[in-house]
Amino acid sequence: MSSIVLPLSTNELVRGARRRWLVTGGAGFIGSHLIECLLQMDQKVVCLDNFSTGSRENLNEILKSVGEQAWSNFTLVEGDIRQPDDGAQACAGVDIVLHHAALGSVPLSIEQPELCHNVNAVGSENIFQAAAKVGAGRVVYASSSAVYGDEQAVPAIESRIGNPLSPYATSKHANEIAAEQLATRKMAIVGLRYFNVVGPRQDPNGAYAAVIPRWISEFMGGVQPQVFGDGETTRDFCPVANVVQANLSAALCTLPDGENAPVFNIAMGNAISLNELFVILRDQIAAQGRCSKELQPVYGAERDGDVRHSCAAISSAETTISYQPCQTLEQGLSDTVNYYLSL
Repeated sequence: MSSIVLPLSTNELVRGARRRWLVTGGAGFIGSHLIECLLQMDQKVVCLDNFSTGSRENLNEILKSVGEQAWSNFTLVEGDIRQPDDGAQACAGVDIVLHHAALGSVPLSIEQPELCHNVNAVGSENIFQAAAKVGAGRVVYASSSAVYGDEQAVPAIESRIGNPLSPYATSKHANEIAAEQLATRKMAIVGLRYFNVVGPRQDPNGAYAAVIPRWISEFMGGVQPQVFGDGETTRDFCPVANVVQANLSAALCTLPDGENAPVFNIAMGNAISLNELFVILRDQIAAQGRCSKELQPVYGAERDGDVRHSCAAISSAETTISYQPCQTLEQGLSDTVNYYLSL
């Protein structure tokens, strides 16, 4: 079963009516957690995924978690958000869209900017348009802290962004602009700027793997993890449970009059350094006898497109969409470590 325990108010909000939800990128890291929670709350769920980064194993894990009866409310549409017909098929009859299909890597976007633009910008606009055509009531989409670019104010507030530092950041900013142009009173489009989401099911493999699952995999293999830069870079890491809560609340809350395309930071509101993170993960894994507590990082060059410090102000999300972080970072890291140790 999912370890995500949502606030009672969020559960009541979702269970108040049976709806049909579309989760794009539903076989991915965040999308699979959204689907799992929705099915557990007796909702009907459509998943649109082309499995370029998502995993069929993630869907198998959902089935095992929710059981056959809840799984009967699940529909898979294997398709690509870059294809308008695929988006139209997936959106048919849905009430709410949670849009998470994306190319999510800054380094890959620098190597393949055209691909990044086509997936993240063109693909997202296709989904927004398809949702509007079928009369969906709301779209909630994944934006990113990357849109803050070279804006160095800490904590980051939604009204102040800088120049983008990567094609990925540009594509996410394009999503926000498209949302402003397409949102109406009948269909609000809410953006959530995620700050370094962590949790089970993140891919630990490949050149563009997120830092936490990559480090966990390396710790377990007795390999010295690489740290980009001197390790004093800071990030506001956010457990995926909090992202799920933010999505469901943003999908169903009453927005202030005239705010049809708001954007909110989704994070913990505090940051830790990569060096601090390294020690926490190493010590948790060493406590399970799966690595040496003597392992030290290997420091390397900083990556292009990375910012030095990142931390979010979350008061706007707390006030406007009732964002309620339901899991601490320590709990989120523990869940993540235990997940990979169990594989």
